Amino acid sequence: MSGPLLQARGLCLARRRSEIVHDVDFAVREGEVVAILGPNGAGKSTLLAGLAGELAPHMGTVTAHGRVALAHQNGALAARSARANVEVALAWWGVPAGERRARAMRALEQLSAADLAERQVATLSGGQRRRVHLARAVALNADLLLLDEPFTALDVSARDALLDDISGPVRTSARAVVLVVHDRAEAWGLADRVVVMMSGRLVADDTPHALLAAPPSPDVARFLGFSGELRDGDELVLTRPAHVVVDPSGRYEGTVTRRVMQEDAIRLDVRCEQGRLQVVVPPPGPDVGSALRLAVVGGARFASASHP
Repeated sequence: MSGPLLQARGLCLARRRSEIVHDVDFAVREGEVVAILGPNGAGKSTLLAGLAGELAPHMGTVTAHGRVALAHQNGALAARSARANVEVALAWWGVPAGERRARAMRALEQLSAADLAERQVATLSGGQRRRVHLARAVALNADLLLLDEPFTALDVSARDALLDDISGPVRTSARAVVLVVHDRAEAWGLADRVVVMMSGRLVADDTPHALLAAPPSPDVARFLGFSGELRDGDELVLTRPAHVVVDPSGRYEGTVTRRVMQEDAIRLDVRCEQGRLQVVVPPPGPDVGSALRLAVVGGARFASASHP
């Protein structure tokens, strides 16, 4: 279709008479995968419930075309086999009994979980349960698929494996996907667009690359990992560690105040006259108290009116 599959206009959502989501305008089209990213308590899951129709608008409208499926963050599985759990979801949607087994198995295969089909869910690990839960949503073949924090509570290896496996099944040219995530790596790994939500409002909406290249505000930049902060005349300069390099002729001279060991590198916190920077260096790296000269290549600049 030419227009959005789903569109919200002036959407306000409340729980227990307290407004949580404020004046949201949002749209998603066929083939798009959109990640809603934000800190805890920003209203992300409440927004998803409103988009799914589970929570009635306090003000504003939500218009959806086609079938909408929502996979909750903590979807409970029945005490049966993995395949039976997917078939039950299909039964709820009115899928004829003769089609359910094949569709359930196809969805499990798409989530690399076909080998779990006949296992009882009580024997599955957390990551395996999550795959079955997501297979239920994928099997429905909805026009709009809403996923609420599909990677929450998984360990790093299980999360990374699921992130790799889910990208194919959820993305089709005829379906739109909106997922709530709290980790930037999850958003960057899956989404065409990233929507940043803070204090119940949408404060940024762009491609992952564009948001990192030009965050719209200091608050959004800091949330996206711009951890360095300098004053340059009337400008605030925010940087990510990737924007900073050790350079004997660099403009900024500072002192290492902290070393943080990473998997194959060391992150240094450096205090300088103009503010503070973070830079990643190979081991062994300089000790705390060492003097460094640094150059900044890139970063985000904001006029004095944009910050305190």
